[in-house]
Amino acid sequence: MATVRKVTFPSNGIPIVGDLYLPPSGAPDRKRSAIVVSHPWTGVKEQTAGLHAQHLASAGFVALAFDAAYQGESGGEPRLLENPFQRAEDARAAVTFLSTLADEVDPERVGALGICALGGYVPFAAQTDTRMKAVATVSGACVGRLTREGLLPKGGYPKEQFVAMLKSANALRVREARKEPQELLATLPDNPEDVPESAPDLFRDAAWYYRTDRARHPRAPNKYDARSADLLGNYDSYAFNDLISPRPLLMIAGTDADTLYFSEAAIEKAKEPKELFLVKGKRHVDLYDDLSETMPKLVDFFAKNIV
Repeated sequence: MATVRKVTFPSNGIPIVGDLYLPPSGAPDRKRSAIVVSHPWTGVKEQTAGLHAQHLASAGFVALAFDAAYQGESGGEPRLLENPFQRAEDARAAVTFLSTLADEVDPERVGALGICALGGYVPFAAQTDTRMKAVATVSGACVGRLTREGLLPKGGYPKEQFVAMLKSANALRVREARKEPQELLATLPDNPEDVPESAPDLFRDAAWYYRTDRARHPRAPNKYDARSADLLGNYDSYAFNDLISPRPLLMIAGTDADTLYFSEAAIEKAKEPKELFLVKGKRHVDLYDDLSETMPKLVDFFAKNIV
């Protein structure tokens, strides 16, 4: 089993708390290669990010899973704010932290993995952070587009709804300045049975993942600050994906995921070397904890590109 060490590092002055997974004795020698592993929107490091980090460490990589700013054990106010630019900065700060661990990490052998929304934020960060020598995503999505459009395979929502979200977020800035209570929105019903049958698979599957013993965690309250909307509204994860090249980009998605179109669009924006790896019959959330096909692919990708 990998050894896990609690660590703290700064990101824009905010203390970020992470779990550093170190390879067990007998693991393959990856020449002190390390991978930053970033968790989904409203998640925490103890869920799918930690699972991926544990498996990567068992395969010989140093792996860092961490709570984003405003989330989990990390600092930052207001709590549960979703700031895409801070999220990207957290990934860059994680690379900086790993690069200081001279006895355990080779700064020239650092890769990055983002899951779900971080499958958008991590490529965004990598576009201008050349220290990320290889970039991978699992079930990637752009939360900026989701905020503007909704989930398109199910029809999305009209621009008027987006504008109303922006106006509400703008008003909440004044409430925050007055020290009035936050407006926190639930991303999912607490009871998965309450998800409407007409809802996209993403929301139904996410409820069964986050709101049951499969992945429920006390520091992941299934909420976000409604003020986040005007931070997310003009954010685009993949617009400059061409800047990642010549570093390699791997995007993994399920063939049945209703978010697949994000990975397809992101790969289209990228230059070689790039790969869209599809897992047959899997949906978005399936890949959070079914690593049977994705982990061998990730290990092979990072072994070829950062070791």
